[in-house]
This record gives sequence, structure tokens and C-alpha cells, in this order.
Amino acid sequence: MSKKAEFSPRDYVVYPTHGVGRIVRIEKQEISGTKLELFVIEFDKDKMTLRVPIAKVQSVGMRRLSSPQKMKSALATLKGRARVKRAMWSRRAQEYEAKINSGDPVSIAEVVRDLHRNAGQPDQSYSERQIYEAALDRLARELAAVEEIDEAQAAQRLEKALRAA
Repeated sequence: MSKKAEFSPRDYVVYPTHGVGRIVRIEKQEISGTKLELFVIEFDKDKMTLRVPIAKVQSVGMRRLSSPQKMKSALATLKGRARVKRAMWSRRAQEYEAKINSGDPVSIAEVVRDLHRNAGQPDQSYSERQIYEAALDRLARELAAVEEIDEAQAAQRLEKALRAA
């Protein structure tokens, strides 16, 4: 099956390092003498447009939205026990960033779970909070797109799952 047939305009897709976007069109461009067909993907929340050569879709890891089952397992991951390694924060931060940029909802859910703080727990550092919010936002966007609800509702569902842990 061709890559072009796999995705079409108006499809929601996940680009690993940017999260959920929507294909607005397919266009042809000539770039330094090479004719390319590109998916034009808009990320409304970031006010960003990305052009991805159709031939590069697989190598950059662009994929369809997760199945409802995959999102269920991400939500189940949130209810699990936090696993915080005893490594230096800089090393853990790199691992968390890599998980977020993988685009995999279960990996992103692990980051959210591991960095979540309940009332009465010590506060997060600024960088912990930044990574936590980035992961929560990324997961909420995909959940919202999969379940066709708005992001605020998706974020509430995630928070509820975290509190149930």
C-alpha cells in the first residue's frame, strides 16, 4: 500500500516530536531540483505547519491516531505505581524527553505517572513541572482526538485516572 493511500487530507496523525496534527493537503514542490510530494500538517495548538515528504513518513515515525484499546492501556498505565529511578535528574529528564518524543501514548503515560504529584507530596522542580505538563498535554491531545472530545475534557479524564492510582 502506498504511503499516500495510508493518509489523506483531514486525517489526524501523530508526528512523534510534535504530537497530534491534521493533514490539510498534499502538495507537490520542487526543492533543490527534486520534485517532492508533501503532506502539509497543521498543529493548531502550536500554530505550526509542517511539511513531511511522503517518502519520509515511515522514517520520521508519523502514524495514525492510536486505537481506543491503545489509549485504554495508556490510561491503565496512569493508574500504575510510579517508577522513579535513582539516577541523576539530568539523566532521568533526558529519558522522559525521549519517551515524550517517541510519540507512543503508553510511554508518555509513564512520564505523566512518574512525575505526577498528589496533594501532600513535595513540590516539583521547575524542569520536572515543564516535562510533566508537556507529557500531560501531549497525551490529552491524542486522547481528545481519539475520543472526539475537547482537550479540557481529555485532561480531566487523565487527572481522574491519576487520582485513582
